[in-house]
Amino acid sequence: MSKSIRTSFLVLLLGAQLGIVPAKAQTTPAPTPTTRSICPAQLASNLDAVINRPLFSRVRWGLLVQSLNSGQTLYNRDANKYFTPASNTKLLTTAAALQQLGANFRIRTSVYQEASGVLRVVGRGDPSITDAQLTVLAKQLKAKGITRINKLIADDSYIQGDVVQPSWQWEDVQSDYGAPVGSFMVNENAFTIRLVPQAVGRPLQINWADPNEARVWRLLNLSLTAANNQETDLSVTRDLSGNVLKIQGKLAANASPFAVTLPVVDPNYFFLRRFRAALASEGITLGETAVEASGEPLAVDGFPGISKVANLYGATTTEVAAIQSPTLGEIVAKTNTDSDNLYAESVLNALAVRQTRKPGQATSGLGLEVLKTTLTQLRVNPTSYFIVDGSGLSRKNLISPEALVQVLQGMAKAPTASVFRASLPIAGRTGTLKARFRGTTAEAIVVAKTGTVGGVVSLSGYINTPNYEPLVFSVIVNQTEQPARVLRQAVDEMVVTMTQLRRC
Repeated sequence: MSKSIRTSFLVLLLGAQLGIVPAKAQTTPAPTPTTRSICPAQLASNLDAVINRPLFSRVRWGLLVQSLNSGQTLYNRDANKYFTPASNTKLLTTAAALQQLGANFRIRTSVYQEASGVLRVVGRGDPSITDAQLTVLAKQLKAKGITRINKLIADDSYIQGDVVQPSWQWEDVQSDYGAPVGSFMVNENAFTIRLVPQAVGRPLQINWADPNEARVWRLLNLSLTAANNQETDLSVTRDLSGNVLKIQGKLAANASPFAVTLPVVDPNYFFLRRFRAALASEGITLGETAVEASGEPLAVDGFPGISKVANLYGATTTEVAAIQSPTLGEIVAKTNTDSDNLYAESVLNALAVRQTRKPGQATSGLGLEVLKTTLTQLRVNPTSYFIVDGSGLSRKNLISPEALVQVLQGMAKAPTASVFRASLPIAGRTGTLKARFRGTTAEAIVVAKTGTVGGVVSLSGYINTPNYEPLVFSVIVNQTEQPARVLRQAVDEMVVTMTQLRRC
């Protein structure tokens, strides 16, 4: 069986040296289980005991713990100060989207028929499309009697701006967790290669899960098959031009094939290649393909069904096939539970759907404007955060623990409160908290959003304390050289302490 690992281009050794931490679940030693209970007056001394350990003498901490019902503050350490939040940014993005669009909002991808055998597929930023959905589109076209397409146009007018945030770091955009985001996304804009050992001393064999991608990349294979039982030491990097993969390092001759998942370079043409394959599987012949922008988004009033759109390209066009995303509630659940960056950036773009974009304005920029307006209506202090993306990958993001708690407090009273809360990982059970808090008093009663980038660990969410009232909290750790696992263990210890509050 192949060893499939979703990882960055800088695999294993290089990734560890650079401190790259994909936004995936991490195994962290659980705090020591205990059945003790503490009074609210004792909370500060217990949390301070963790913060004041010599190990953390140079670390910057931000914490806020409040009663969910009354808003009473039980603990505050620099809660009004800015911190790098990592993926806790997703709390702001998903809260604003649920408030603005509602949990039942869906993203529609349409195929329009034009003259002379020309079809135009209009992408509107659905992050959930897979090969299976493209097959559904192909089947719909086949059912309409379409067996030959002279030209297929991918219209990417809907999502404008950079496909990756300019302030993301180089290791992020070389990683599957930093895949590009745009009007078209399929298979989360990533593909997989398998590195297979050969005879000792020979280069590794590269197998492509999608042979179409092999024609896009030039390979520089400097890898080596090592003797049996040698430690794996591999790196896969790409040059600045984007189409050269350099494979270096070694894999033991008796090791399982090593799978590496990589981001695509051009999402639009990746989509067209995958759609061509889906059409071929249904016996539909495809001639020329092209990427075009109509200049104006193809508005469909929040993506309900539509049969005709007039005068967009000089003539009336008819929708002949369409697919829809899962509900926004389901998209938000994947965004927060799995800390999926591509989904988060897509949710940010979706915030711009019903707005008028200024000439040259990036969709994400308009989404950020809507986010701020929406959160202000939710009573989140607009000066308590500054963000430039929807996922938290950017190190330019600044959020205070106060802002995160205000978001959580506001959403607890919102019409979509249950959807928002259900989107958060459950301690010891699901998502990025599945391997944390097991066997502690926090297991199953804490739901919270995780966050990790180099030198940053964050956790914000809700606690249903068994012997006290419900709590809302935010913990952010910044400016540290300590490994993420050490920081998580300290954060988890603090949260376990919060769960042990009782009325005194």
